[in-house]
Amino acid sequence: MADTKREIERKYEAGESAGLPDLSGVSGVASVVDKGLAELDATYYDTADQRLAAASITLRRRTGGDDAGWHLKLPVSDGVRDEIRAPLSDALPRSLAGLVRSRVRDAELLPVVRLQSARDVRHLLDASGGLLAEVSVDRVHAERLSGGDGSTDWTEIEVELADDGDPAFLDKVEKKLRKAGISRSKSASKLARALAETGKPAETGKQADAGKQADAGKQADTGKAKQTKQTKQTKQAGRKKPKVVVTAEPEPPTAGDHVLAYVRAQRDAIVELDPAVRRDVYDSVHRMRVATRRLRSSFRSYGKVLDRAVTDPIGDELKWLAGELGVDRDQEVLTERLTAALDELPRTLFAGPVRTRLRTWAHARRGGSRRRLIAVLDGKRYLDLLATLDSLVAEPPLLKAAAGPPDKVIGKAVRSDFAKLTALVVQAIDAPPGTDRDLAIHEARKKAKRTRYAAEAATKALSEPAVDLVRSMKSLQGLLGDHQDSVMTRLSLRDLATQAHAAGESSFTYGVLYGREEQRAADVERTLPGAWAAIFAAAGGLVGRR
Repeated sequence: MADTKREIERKYEAGESAGLPDLSGVSGVASVVDKGLAELDATYYDTADQRLAAASITLRRRTGGDDAGWHLKLPVSDGVRDEIRAPLSDALPRSLAGLVRSRVRDAELLPVVRLQSARDVRHLLDASGGLLAEVSVDRVHAERLSGGDGSTDWTEIEVELADDGDPAFLDKVEKKLRKAGISRSKSASKLARALAETGKPAETGKQADAGKQADAGKQADTGKAKQTKQTKQTKQAGRKKPKVVVTAEPEPPTAGDHVLAYVRAQRDAIVELDPAVRRDVYDSVHRMRVATRRLRSSFRSYGKVLDRAVTDPIGDELKWLAGELGVDRDQEVLTERLTAALDELPRTLFAGPVRTRLRTWAHARRGGSRRRLIAVLDGKRYLDLLATLDSLVAEPPLLKAAAGPPDKVIGKAVRSDFAKLTALVVQAIDAPPGTDRDLAIHEARKKAKRTRYAAEAATKALSEPAVDLVRSMKSLQGLLGDHQDSVMTRLSLRDLATQAHAAGESSFTYGVLYGREEQRAADVERTLPGAWAAIFAAAGGLVGRR
């Protein structure tokens, strides 16, 4: 079983002559306790082309110390990583293998670097004896195991904040270290430094000599060339003005550049969110689903930029993935909405074990969806989709319009989406209450999302008008989304009421909640005409352009 620890740390350069200063004077530190020396031996794994290192992910098997085992470190922000640990074993545990699958795909994980460290550890304690931070001086020997055969040695200082500690404390420690002439490390991790310093195979004696001779020859030739050039310049001085060198300005970004930047960002989001979805991190499923929808929408909105003969089949696969993610996400939304509704309900309106039945219902449906989702992420169809997206980004199917000016090409696409949205909103407002209006509002909501995503991709090209449209579409999407959530919640309440009745329980409370949801939907329908009029007026700066 793997467990997770949030790691907040900073690394510092420590030369051979630089020692660790006295840290007892750091504000808040009551005592510094020497915890002794630990011998650590870690082997780091990656693909032959270092896919994990490129994403600042480290995977190692370490012995020694008090946390021997497999460690996977996933970046969160600068200096912050989530470390997922698994017990020591010969083979990589399945729990960790799944967390790197979106990066590794079907490539083999190889031992790339071995790090042997002598770690001198000290604990910084507060007045009550509580741990503030762990400070270690690491003397490291790194040996390349694949992709090179070099080795290197260095010493560094590492300061790791205690669990639930205040990150501001690290600033206090750093101030003390800087006064002692100790600066931040240029490498984000030991592995990054080891890879950088051991990447080239060691040269043989003959190769080194040949290289030196070649360098000497180049220096001699360069010296002669400089001398000749200087002589010519001296002779020409006074006879004519020096030549002005004009540096070519970079080409301005095209419509295709803007669209591809947006596409690339969504592809990256899907890959980066994969481990979080597997770990069931809050809101990760929703964020990954949004990335798939943004990507699919951009293909459809910008069909004049990217060839839809290529992107439509990819869009179908993205729709499939969004659907699989939606099974879990929709259940999250429904459970949260029903729980909140119960919290608002007076106790006098409770009849029967309503909360217990809701928990049982939610757990049963969520458990199945979680297992299914993990199976999807482990499946060939999903991994093939990731590979296809990589190929699309590497060799985009650009059409003629991709080379056009962004304001015209992208602006036209956004206006087209907004025009279609306008027709759907008017249709929803005019539809009779009931199923017809429910369906019309749902279609308008989907188009509002697409218009929002198209405007997101256009923000750098169209500036403030696009930003305003994104804001308006987000507001409209929220309004229409509340209506759709009410429709789906009422279906779930009917399901819960049926189960309760079959078990001999009262269905009264479910009926009360059903009526409240009907009222919420009716409120949205009354609000929609005025809200849309304001949005349409505000969008005039962009959609009125031609």
